[in-house]
Amino acid sequence: MKSYNVVAAVVCDAGEYLCVQRGQTRYGYTAYKYEFPGGKVEQGETEEHALLRELLEEMDYPVTIERKLCDLHHEYPDFAVTLHFYLCHPTDTEHPRRFRLNEHISACWLPACAMSSLPWVAADLPLIELLQKTSAS
Repeated sequence: MKSYNVVAAVVCDAGEYLCVQRGQTRYGYTAYKYEFPGGKVEQGETEEHALLRELLEEMDYPVTIERKLCDLHHEYPDFAVTLHFYLCHPTDTEHPRRFRLNEHISACWLPACAMSSLPWVAADLPLIELLQKTSAS
């Protein structure tokens, strides 16, 4: 089974998190699902560099990385992913929610308690649970 090393930005602004929606994909179980933006770590690249690069490529969106939240592994029927989640904040404080969707079809900002209302890719669900637990306490 093919395995991917992936970084994901948990972008927070004013108590809400950026949720982006995938378009049509090769696999029905990931098509049109929401996810945290990010992508694959390339050979010889640090996780942090990959995250910043992916957000600029996919969204033209510069962010500041605050800290790593966690690492999760998930096996889909056709491939596996090891996800490295980082808490990030928009770099542009005047227009923190200004970006361009180059890879995704939709985006929204939600507090952690409302994230379960969206259809998420399975690999991101444990992080959503973690965000909901930490925001509730």
